[in-house]
Amino acid sequence: MSPAPPAPAAPEPLSVVGIGADGWDGLPAASQQALRSAEVLIGGPRQLALLPGECAGERVPWPAPLRPAVPGLLAAHAGRRVCVLASGDPMFYGIGRTLTEVLAEGAAAAAAPRTPRLRILPHPSSVSYACARLGWPLEDTEVITLVGRPTENLARALYDGHRLLVLSAGAGTPAEVAALLRAHGFGPTRMRVLEQLGGDRERTAEGTADGWDAPPADPLNVIALDCRRAPGTPPLSTVPGLPDAAYEHDGQLTKRHVRAATLAALAPAPGELLWDIGGGSGSIAIEWLRAHRSCRAISVERDAARAERIGRNAASLGVPALRIVRGPAPAALDGLPTPDAVFIGGGLTAPGLLAACWEALPAGGRIVANTVTLESEALLADHYRQHGGELVRLAVAHAVPVGGFTGWRQAMPVTQWSAVKPQAASPSPPSLPQETEQP
Repeated sequence: MSPAPPAPAAPEPLSVVGIGADGWDGLPAASQQALRSAEVLIGGPRQLALLPGECAGERVPWPAPLRPAVPGLLAAHAGRRVCVLASGDPMFYGIGRTLTEVLAEGAAAAAAPRTPRLRILPHPSSVSYACARLGWPLEDTEVITLVGRPTENLARALYDGHRLLVLSAGAGTPAEVAALLRAHGFGPTRMRVLEQLGGDRERTAEGTADGWDAPPADPLNVIALDCRRAPGTPPLSTVPGLPDAAYEHDGQLTKRHVRAATLAALAPAPGELLWDIGGGSGSIAIEWLRAHRSCRAISVERDAARAERIGRNAASLGVPALRIVRGPAPAALDGLPTPDAVFIGGGLTAPGLLAACWEALPAGGRIVANTVTLESEALLADHYRQHGGELVRLAVAHAVPVGGFTGWRQAMPVTQWSAVKPQAASPSPPSLPQETEQP
């Protein structure tokens, strides 16, 4: 019997080394050794320039765009000792996450996965340095990155007294942040720009957003914000039910109290996707996104002017990632990713819309539909009979002057159907004939 062939050698581990503004001298021995022994060194030009001559591996700068190039770059150097350089902690808004995801995708796609394992050697992140300089507890400090992301993302985190650390995209980011703070009524906010943290050229510039006139910062900077709301700026809540005045609209707006009840029925959770059909002003999708930064939403709106207005509202309220699909439903739903929840705020009488939305939901998915018309109410009652759930009528009245007195003015009542799609019933096993004793 011939001996079994030897198992192929395990791939060389892919090392990821975090490096800070203090360069080579700030690295621990294990990180320095990984860099010395690497045959290939991959990183940004700034990071590669921090390495001394004793790191003799081939130096490969990241191409742009970065993520699509990662699989090919790793494949080109397969079998060699590769070391990737990262800024600070590779797993904190860094290349470590990208590499983890790319390697997992490669392993899932391969018939016999033999992807290299990751060896992460972190360095203190810029956020750790910033909190140490400021005396801020790290666990109480919210971090928002503007690297590769719109500045408008910052708007959803602006609350009076809130402390924020903003990861800058470059030298011009502090001025952009100051302009956004002024535009949103947070001009009194104290700003501190911390540059080259941990390095020999570390320095801090300070001022308020209202008076910010500092020259462009060093590209390697973090912005610390002590948020202060200007007098007269209306506060925006962290929970659904923002004031109607927070939205630009033409009357097509789910009003505040009904909106809060609608979001409660939709029950947003981190990472989940909402279809908002008949977006109007986008208020339901926007407040779904504001519930958690990992929430996702698609607003479907057939009217061009309203679709543009939805985009402006999303940017103003700090969720510019809202995806807007132009077109009538249900046709516009074709090809969209599977939702976790669906809200229908308009177009209920479009043939097949309710059935298409119910069919698109996975087991456990939620649907909520609102209407003020008798025709649409009849459709909701029919689906309530078919699928169960809850059928409620929401009525809101506002106090208004009546001569020299005060009375109630009733808004149009809203009929709301909400339901959770059940698990598919398992087919029952075929019944077997019963055996009987013969006399």
